Amino acid sequence: MRLDQIFKIEFLNENLLSNNKQEVLAELMNPLIASGLKIDRARAIDILQQREKLGSTGIGDGVAIPHGKVSDLNEMVVAFGRSQQGIAFDAIDGKPVQLFFLLLAPEHSTGQHLKALAKISKMLKTPNFRKKLIDAKTKTDLYQAIVLQDESCAV
Repeated sequence: MRLDQIFKIEFLNENLLSNNKQEVLAELMNPLIASGLKIDRARAIDILQQREKLGSTGIGDGVAIPHGKVSDLNEMVVAFGRSQQGIAFDAIDGKPVQLFFLLLAPEHSTGQHLKALAKISKMLKTPNFRKKLIDAKTKTDLYQAIVLQDESCAV
């Protein structure tokens, strides 16, 4: 699985303005909707919030991977958001989250959904990659860093 098949530069927000978990989940949906993704926004946000109630998707080291399965989605999509100040997200290490990868998958795509989660998680274990994402100056720099890390990270 290659992320560039499900992740586009238009799905990237390099300056999240949210102050809490609920706001950031909604804000991460904005570029997907703006790009023309045909999905029930409110329902997708509710699915993400329900998943967070099961346990935070904040995996530590300033990273969260909110995800969910959505019935009105035909193909998996990934969005990315960065918060320079960090957002309280109930991460397992208790620290604010700066880097968010949002994964939405069709309701019946368990295998692909899990592969994408594993790939993103593996990519984000590299401290240098996280630093590149935090330090990137432009949307293009962010996108290229993600695509290059994806290419070098086999799952």
